[in-house]
Amino acid sequence: MTANDSPGNRDAASGRRHSRWPALFALLALGGLYAALPPSLVLGGPRWLLLLLISLLLIPMLISHFRGDHITNQVLGYVLNSLVTLAMIISLALLILALPAHLEKPQELLRSAAALWLSNILVFASWYWRLDAGGPHKRAQRGDHASGAFLFPQMTLPPEKKHAAGFQEWSPNFVDYLFLAFNTSTAFSPTDVPVLSRWAKLLMMLQSIISLLVIALLAARAVNIL
Repeated sequence: MTANDSPGNRDAASGRRHSRWPALFALLALGGLYAALPPSLVLGGPRWLLLLLISLLLIPMLISHFRGDHITNQVLGYVLNSLVTLAMIISLALLILALPAHLEKPQELLRSAAALWLSNILVFASWYWRLDAGGPHKRAQRGDHASGAFLFPQMTLPPEKKHAAGFQEWSPNFVDYLFLAFNTSTAFSPTDVPVLSRWAKLLMMLQSIISLLVIALLAARAVNIL
């Protein structure tokens, strides 16, 4: 095996087609959104603590990726996703509990609801990207994305139409999962991407419930008391 055929180089070459930077920026954005919440919606510690933890965990995550240690990278990805998911759910619960006591000003309530709604999209986009078809590394190893938890429109095209459209080696990247998560939070459904896996259906149900709580309860309450 030559140096150019090493696992790290093969994954780096496929990484041009499956860039991980959008997923990393999404995690940093989640830390920023958490830091923008009022102190009453943060359970213990300063508001910037989550952003610091994300930044620190991203370092070994990037190192393991470039070294080709995909198991460590996958475990760190699960830890990061779990961390931001837990932080979002706790802040949402604290916001709901604060509603009857009117602890938040209307303007702060609207900003908090918007931050949590955006966090909901980024959190579940990260989970879909991390879990679908074995994760980003296994998807990058395949020439064409033919199976997974979601049936993207590109997967249903006949071979000749795939070739004509330049989709003969198409595989979803983070933006595709971000679009899916956005549609789930706005329309409460996957719209143009049918869901095939049971775990994906459960995650999308949870995402829709969180989005419904934020939009129908929190934002509506804030508008009524302006």
